[in-house]
Amino acid sequence: MPRKKLPKGIRENKGSYEARATINKVKIHLYGKDLQKLAEDFEREKERVRRETDYRSGEITLNDWFETWFTNVKSHRIKETSVAPMKNSFKRSFGFYIGTMKLKEIRPLDIQQAINAMEQEKVAIRTIRDALGRLRECMEFAVGNQLLNYNPCTIVEVPWSYQKAKTEIALTQEEQDRLLAEMENHWYKELFYFMCLTGVRVGELGGLKWKDIDFEKQLISIQRSLSCSYCDGVKREMLVSPKTINSTRTIPFIGEMEHILKSQKKKQIALKRELGDRWRSKGELDGLVFTTGMGSPCSRYIVEKEIKKAIQRMRENEAILAMQENRKPREIRDFHPHTLRHTFATRCFEKKMEPKVVQQLMGHSNISVTLNIYTHVLEQKMNEEFDKFGYARTERPDLPDINVPRITAMSHS
Repeated sequence: MPRKKLPKGIRENKGSYEARATINKVKIHLYGKDLQKLAEDFEREKERVRRETDYRSGEITLNDWFETWFTNVKSHRIKETSVAPMKNSFKRSFGFYIGTMKLKEIRPLDIQQAINAMEQEKVAIRTIRDALGRLRECMEFAVGNQLLNYNPCTIVEVPWSYQKAKTEIALTQEEQDRLLAEMENHWYKELFYFMCLTGVRVGELGGLKWKDIDFEKQLISIQRSLSCSYCDGVKREMLVSPKTINSTRTIPFIGEMEHILKSQKKKQIALKRELGDRWRSKGELDGLVFTTGMGSPCSRYIVEKEIKKAIQRMRENEAILAMQENRKPREIRDFHPHTLRHTFATRCFEKKMEPKVVQQLMGHSNISVTLNIYTHVLEQKMNEEFDKFGYARTERPDLPDINVPRITAMSHS
């Protein structure tokens, strides 16, 4: 029987395996009984030695140094779900423009030219600033390891955005009712009712499990969030801890919540029985409350797509109705999943609920976020009250008309 061909540098030795190599005058010598694991460890060790010798000789590139810094320093301080997005962000920004340059040869001008190029390509200012902040950390660590004499990021000119942040506009009660009526005979009916009655984040919605629902005490426990990301082109869906400490919370049943959840459970059990082995939420993802028509988790992409489809149907129906009634169609505005979260908070304040209670229901980490919504609702109510006055006219013809001023909405975070 022919002997099994071993990888280069590995030989069999008395029932186990031995790996030897010399990289840039550094000797590598490893042992192991598991051939596959030894081969993987051998390749990693060779790569590590190559990089270390490159550091000493000054030949390491920015891309290589970023990978080393990120793996050994940054990745330990962030959520697992943030690793791939952060690495991809670097690859698309400074990694793309100057990543192949030798670390020791990078000057402030090179970084400035990369920033200018990104600005020309209409990359978002916030994206550039985030990428630069990460590069600055990476370079500072290189200085600390005596690979650089100074940090070349410290004197570059950073573009500034003068765009005013968009104010989140909640759905009116009429808009909310119209949306829910549109979803009445739809698979996602219960999902949209649930979002309007809880204000959960879309990730929290996707990560909710039946074990988190207490029908006896009529409580919903928010314990986790669904994370969807792509790593090397492969989609990863996993359950992670919520956004902040305050995000872990309990929400009481409101309105027809019990009916909605029981309806969802009955419908889902029937679908799961029908699909059998084709049901897609398995393993860690088994037991989710809200799924697609094939049993997949309801990610942000799914919810956003269903909102767009609902808006399109409402616009088409409104156009037909307006034509029949010989009038101009009413505007059906665009909105996104987070709008429903903002809408729930708005309904709470319209019912005169205390801001601190709303903060707990929403899972806001800071009361100021909740108060921004509260302030916006107050502004709307005050403008509605002022509109009742219209234009106050004076009795004296020699004096100008008095125009009751509207309150100007402040910018909100």
